[in-house]
Amino acid sequence: MIKLFRYIRPYRIPAALVLLLVFLQSLSDLYLPTLMADIVNLGVVKGDTAYILRIGGYMLLVAAAGGLCSVGASYYSSRVAVGFGRDLRGRLFGHVENFSLREFDQIGTASLITRTTNDITQVQQVLTMILRMMISAPMMCIGGIIMAVSKDAKLSLVFVVVIPVLAGAIFLVASRGIPLFKALQKKLDRLNLVLREHLTGIRVVRSFNRIDHEKERFDDANRDLTQTAVRVNRIMGSLMPIMMLVMNFSSIAIIWFGSLRISGNHMQIGDLMAFLQYAMQILFSLMMLSMMFVMIPRASVSSARINEVLETSTDIANPSAPQHAEIRGGTVEFRNVTFRYPGAEEPALSGISFTARPGEVTAIIGGTGAGKSTLIHLIPRFYDAGSGQVLIDGVDVRKMDQEALRARIGFVPQQALLFTGTIADNIKHGKEEATDEEIRRAAEVAQAADFIDRMKEGMDTVLAQGGSNVSGGQKQRLSIARALVRRPEIYVFDDSFSALDFKTDAKLRAALKPETTDATVLIVAQRVSTVMDANRIVVLEEGHLAGIGTHRELMENCTVYREIVASQLSEEEIA
Repeated sequence: MIKLFRYIRPYRIPAALVLLLVFLQSLSDLYLPTLMADIVNLGVVKGDTAYILRIGGYMLLVAAAGGLCSVGASYYSSRVAVGFGRDLRGRLFGHVENFSLREFDQIGTASLITRTTNDITQVQQVLTMILRMMISAPMMCIGGIIMAVSKDAKLSLVFVVVIPVLAGAIFLVASRGIPLFKALQKKLDRLNLVLREHLTGIRVVRSFNRIDHEKERFDDANRDLTQTAVRVNRIMGSLMPIMMLVMNFSSIAIIWFGSLRISGNHMQIGDLMAFLQYAMQILFSLMMLSMMFVMIPRASVSSARINEVLETSTDIANPSAPQHAEIRGGTVEFRNVTFRYPGAEEPALSGISFTARPGEVTAIIGGTGAGKSTLIHLIPRFYDAGSGQVLIDGVDVRKMDQEALRARIGFVPQQALLFTGTIADNIKHGKEEATDEEIRRAAEVAQAADFIDRMKEGMDTVLAQGGSNVSGGQKQRLSIARALVRRPEIYVFDDSFSALDFKTDAKLRAALKPETTDATVLIVAQRVSTVMDANRIVVLEEGHLAGIGTHRELMENCTVYREIVASQLSEEEIA
């Protein structure tokens, strides 16, 4: 957890102010019992009303000053903790944005969400408590012991028994609770995963009548989390009754032995009252420390999970001295590229070599699992090739700045993803400064203008989360418009026409030609009709290059391609 506290540096001044205010508040709290003892011993016993009023007024001033310090400490500690949480969330989010897909797969999306929200909240809450109690609790404990001893050293021997009992109870409870907190956060990850899968896949769940099964999955995860939470809270909850029991017995012992001291003229009544208050302050400070011991174990687990993310170095990092192509054209070249997913026995791609040039359409086709999407994910560096090179205009993509690389690419993913906001805002994801005319033109080319115009709000129509209020084909066309509006050098369409009917598919491809005359176009497709007119067709089979050429050339010399064509087209269409 100490590693995360480096993010408090921007808040050093308010944090120091909190410590100063807490210090002053503690001084006022320690001074008040002595003033009360003076009132009793010198005012009440002697019947000196003027002295009582004078010291009582002084007590009010000290208490008011302590109250103001307490309010100020609460205010500034909250500001420091909230600012710390905000900065840490921003840091974590920014770091995760640089992850490759491998790191996302390794940690898990549901776990990353939990760590960015719940885990940071746990650390933030403990930081607030530490700022308030780091000075207060030790000072109240040590100062209370000193003041109590000054009132009566022999009566202070009560603490020799009390403090070890409390310390032992705190240690025992904390040692049993820490392992359970780690398990609790993992089970919260599991619950979030089940809930996220259920909500995002609700259509599939309902279509296959798996609602009862999903309820059972959720109930199992929820019950597991609840049982662990109950167990850990039962352990931690036992600490407070123990503390209260010790405090009450301590009060009885102090009053009992204190009365004996008074009867023997070794102590005054006011001193006993002050001693009792100092004892409560000592025990209360230990109670505050115990509360920290309740929260710190969970926060330490959370901080370890946060640090795990922050210390995860991505395999895909910017080079120290990025290279830039001298001639910007958009030529994409694969040179003997091999790629293997982490933990996989066989490579997903082996020895792939081909070149896609500006002004040409390069299509990639193959069966399911052939490696088509994996291949094009290497271009924007979602993954890096294990061996071989992926080059753009002769420069290895691993030697290029990632932002500059991706700015040259218009990527349309296999699963069309839209964001909450208007249609215009979603298209502007491709080019933030795009004008209304550019947005309109991109929508027209993507064959999206017709259905947009039929909507009541047109371009200002608000899309629901994930674009759930538009059809699959409409999602794909808006995703294509998003890529078109930036007018990149390289277009990558990852099976982006699969939800379109043949008529819309044909119209879209016809409209794309004049828009991409100077660009390099790579199309991953399942349909032969989509790739037949391509300048170059790359045929993949189980990660290997099965053939490359035009449609006519492949029909003559590529068995795999002929089988794909035969499975989709009639003999008349083939002829």
